[in-house]
Amino acid sequence: MNTKDMRPIRDGYGNALIELGKTNPNVLVLDADLSTSTRTNWFAEKFPERFIDVGIAEQNMVDIAAGLSLSGKIPFVTTYGVFVCGRAFDQVRNTVCYSNLNVKIVGSHGGISVGPDGGSHQAIEDIALMRILPHMTVVVPCDHHQAYKATLAIAELKGPAYLRLAREATAAITNENSNFEIGKAQIIEEGDDCAVFFAGTIGDEVMKSVRLLHKKGIHPIIINMHTIKPIDKDCVIKYAKKFGKVMTVEEHLQAGGLGSAISEVLAEHYPAKVKMLAIYDRFGESGQPDVLLDAFGLSAEKISEEIEKFYS
Repeated sequence: MNTKDMRPIRDGYGNALIELGKTNPNVLVLDADLSTSTRTNWFAEKFPERFIDVGIAEQNMVDIAAGLSLSGKIPFVTTYGVFVCGRAFDQVRNTVCYSNLNVKIVGSHGGISVGPDGGSHQAIEDIALMRILPHMTVVVPCDHHQAYKATLAIAELKGPAYLRLAREATAAITNENSNFEIGKAQIIEEGDDCAVFFAGTIGDEVMKSVRLLHKKGIHPIIINMHTIKPIDKDCVIKYAKKFGKVMTVEEHLQAGGLGSAISEVLAEHYPAKVKMLAIYDRFGESGQPDVLLDAFGLSAEKISEEIEKFYS
């Protein structure tokens, strides 16, 4: 974890779009009146002829992108996760996924760390909504470096993909040289005592919790499950067999997120106990990100306590 390299994960997305603009003339970007917040304004400044701001019309934006994909373009549809996954779910399902169209859907402001915007703008069900859709790939990068790589990767992928981003600046836990492959989990830190899987920028808190655990002589292996679908089944089974149980940490509802995806794998292939640190059947609230994470049991201190308790 590099505390000196703290940037919002959406910066990685914005920079990757610029790179794609330079290298792939078929890449187009659509936004729903939130381009400054989602960083698509960076692409718009350099490639205005390939940027479309549809205004507050998310359903229309998805359908426009579907049409563009049928003409050979690679559209990146971008807005807050609550809007594109919720308000435009019908269009994502029936227009994009049903026809397996090459549309990239990017939902920013995932999780409760969105902060003061409150529960109405905190996407906590988006992973569940997207991963149940046939043909959809779901990627949840952990920092701005990985968001950059993930954006380039889904541009090469044929078919629909969902990329989840967050608002707050978080410490980088990968770097420019770190490997990234869709569908392949990434070991962030080796350990011999227990296995902890996470997805997204909550990895920052997870890595802080590791430092607290090291002081107690507990050394967990930390696994970044950045791809929720297709999930790395081999990795899940391997560490379930090694430790007999696994823990998952995510800024998402317990239902339908990373913990659910891992539980499905283990229920079918190697039944093992799973402890999920997630948001339990409630909406987010307005508040400062650090206060909210602690209140929802997802701060470094709370995570370390739960890891120690679960594996003791």
